[in-house]
Amino acid sequence: MSFHIESVVLGMVGTNCYLLINDGTKETVIFDPGDEGERVAAYLSRENLKPAAILLTHGHFDHIMGVEALCAAFDLPVYIHEEEAGVMEDPALNACGMIGANVKVKADHLVKDGEVLNLAGADIRVLFTPGHTRGGVSYYVEEIKAVFCGDTLFEGSVGRTDLPTGSMSVLIRSIKEKLFTLPDDVQVLPGHGGATTIGWEKKNNPFVC
Repeated sequence: MSFHIESVVLGMVGTNCYLLINDGTKETVIFDPGDEGERVAAYLSRENLKPAAILLTHGHFDHIMGVEALCAAFDLPVYIHEEEAGVMEDPALNACGMIGANVKVKADHLVKDGEVLNLAGADIRVLFTPGHTRGGVSYYVEEIKAVFCGDTLFEGSVGRTDLPTGSMSVLIRSIKEKLFTLPDDVQVLPGHGGATTIGWEKKNNPFVC
């Protein structure tokens, strides 16, 4: 079974939405649909892809606002960590006040650290990586050596921790104890900016070296 990843940059703060696509079946897992759900839905339809689920790394508005439109178009299950459900359901915590919005999103499935989700034929391991928010997760797909890490780790940087439920000490611990235990050649796919690798970040990231 083979897979490939496509990405699109969405919305006012340039959020990376990733599509994990099963090459054989065209089943597709959507990671963090940003705030342009209609645009993602149109792309899926245009490319004849078969969306299977929405996986959210965390509950900030710029990662979750597209959920409603996608679910309206395809009736998809939504996954988030059990500690993060309250964040994305609460406008005071999901930072939507920064854009004058009132955003509340509910999940269908609450995941746990270490859980393996089989979606679109792929085994997707949940890594609990809090710090940017209290319930942030990363999703690791060993078969293609890729980790979708949201706003935990960036190329040469880390996620901000000055928003509600954030903690820099917790974030650094998550990176060192969870992400940096992955093989060096694993591709890091962050919520903003360009891709990188675990090995490069271990050697060069000034926040965690």
